[in-house]
Amino acid sequence: MSLFKSITVNPTTKVLIWKIEEPEVNLREGIVLTENCQNRLRGMKSEIHRRGFLSVRQLLRAAGYKVSDLYYDSSGKPHLKDGKQISITHSFSYSGMIISDTTKVGIDIEKQRNKISVIAHKFINYEFGFLTTKMIRELTVVWCIKESLYKVFATEGMSFKQHTKVIPFHIEQGHTPAWVIYKEKLQKYRASFFEFDGFTCAYALEN
Repeated sequence: MSLFKSITVNPTTKVLIWKIEEPEVNLREGIVLTENCQNRLRGMKSEIHRRGFLSVRQLLRAAGYKVSDLYYDSSGKPHLKDGKQISITHSFSYSGMIISDTTKVGIDIEKQRNKISVIAHKFINYEFGFLTTKMIRELTVVWCIKESLYKVFATEGMSFKQHTKVIPFHIEQGHTPAWVIYKEKLQKYRASFFEFDGFTCAYALEN
C-alpha cells in the first residue's frame, strides 16, 4: 500500500497523502465498503476515478477509521461521525486528507500544468501583483489555497476571485496567511503548501 506522506501539522491535526499506484483490486483490500460506496463505485466509468475513490478510503483506514465513519452532507461536504473535522482531495495519481480534532480545515492537491495560466484571470485578482518567473508553480499554490479556503468556508455563492485573498508569499516559505471576505465577514486562515513530483498540495486551518 502506498501511504506517500504523513504530516503532523500540530498535536491535533494530521495530513495524509496517498500515491495511487495499485490496481483497483488491491485498493479494495482491508476495507469494507458501505452500500452507498458500492453504488457510487458502480456509477464511475473511469478507472482513475474509482482508484481515487478507493485510495481515499485507504487513507481513512490509515487514519484509524472505517469507511462507514465518513459521511457527506447535502452540499457534499465530508464529515466524520466522531465530530472531528475532515477535508479530502484527489488529483490524478495522488489523494489527500486532513483531519483535525477541533479546527476547521481544507485541503487540495493539483498537478502543476501550464494551462493554469490561461484560467488564472478567473480565480485571482490582486495576487497577480506578486507573481514572479515561477508563475505556474505560484498560480498552482494560489489555486490550491483558494480551493482549501472554499472547502473550509463552505458557503454557497462564494467566489474564488471576489471573496478569497492569498497574502504574498515566496515558494520557499511553504506557508502564508489567507483570508475569506464574504458579506462583511472577514475570516483569517493559516495556509501551508508543499510540492512533490510535479504536484502542489495546500491546506488551510481556521484561525
